[in-house]
Amino acid sequence: DVCSSDLAKEFYQEILTEYPDTDNIETVQKELEDLSLEMIFSNVIIPGKSVVHDVVRGDTLSKIAKKYGTTIELIKKKNNLRNNTIRIGQKLCIWTEAFSILIDKSQNMLILKDNNEVVKVYKVSTGENNSTPIGIFKIITKLVDPVWFNRGVVLAPESPQNVLGSRWLGFDTPGYGISGTIDSKSIGKQVTAGCIRMRNEDIEEIYSMVPVGTEVSIVD
Repeated sequence: DVCSSDLAKEFYQEILTEYPDTDNIETVQKELEDLSLEMIFSNVIIPGKSVVHDVVRGDTLSKIAKKYGTTIELIKKKNNLRNNTIRIGQKLCIWTEAFSILIDKSQNMLILKDNNEVVKVYKVSTGENNSTPIGIFKIITKLVDPVWFNRGVVLAPESPQNVLGSRWLGFDTPGYGISGTIDSKSIGKQVTAGCIRMRNEDIEEIYSMVPVGTEVSIVD
């Protein structure tokens, strides 16, 4: 129910704002994040954030995703679609709110935002010796099980030496982006060659939501 979810979100946000030092603040934060994701992934229409799309002749999930600035994965998840097949007259719940990403190098933290509202906070790894660049970037490539090109050596996705994990979100600055990892113990540290590294389950979650063109801000 949208109304009850909105009220719950307001309640948790009020606790975070008014009582930031409460003992169970991490639990409250997680509850708020879970509610935010539940609303994003549900097939309930949220005014200002989602719409109903009536499928017409010639529609594909790719075309619909591009029209609304969302992803095929998110459309499928919101509408419980098992494959890419849609039919004329079908009503689809589509998320329309734009996502953005903020990366705080000093905290090794990635914040997923929905119209400047925090959706979820993730622990990440950043560049060794402050090598992750600061600035505003855009995601221009999305890859599943990426190949790693490392100093002239091509490492296949299944290679145990391929450090990129299960997903890659490439920036408009060549060589930089957000990846998964084969070493979850490195999360929270400054250990990479400059890219942002996340747990595979975390980047898979973000990958399903953010389309090509999503803005990424990196700060010290």
